[in-house]
Amino acid sequence: MNISSLRPFSFFVIFALFPLIIIAIAMSDSTPKPIDSDSSSSSAPAVHIIYTEKPLEEEPESYHIRTLTAVLGSEEAAKDALLYSYKSAASGFSAKLTPHQVEQISKQPGVLQVVPSQTVQLHSGPNKLH
Repeated sequence: MNISSLRPFSFFVIFALFPLIIIAIAMSDSTPKPIDSDSSSSSAPAVHIIYTEKPLEEEPESYHIRTLTAVLGSEEAAKDALLYSYKSAASGFSAKLTPHQVEQISKQPGVLQVVPSQTVQLHSGPNKLH
């Protein structure tokens, strides 16, 4: 056999195996990753979303920092814990809080609900729908 007779065969093998490799890669990433259930029971800070009443006479971020300050003890600690202030679709903020701090902030005036932040995997095509 010479090299010129192997060339069409090698192209055939490459083109036949390429889709199989792509499918195998896509399928290996399609299994959802389990969420670590131990993180919610520990005392380590975790990200929570805090839904609040809409402040009437105060900027939302200032109101959120003031609400956090009541629990964390200082404005500096509140600013460090605050991750994002929601102003448009919902009134609230996200912050890193320990379970004890979550319990305390739930009792603050104007706080409607405190929920742990969750990461979800979006479906990204027909082969990902279950």
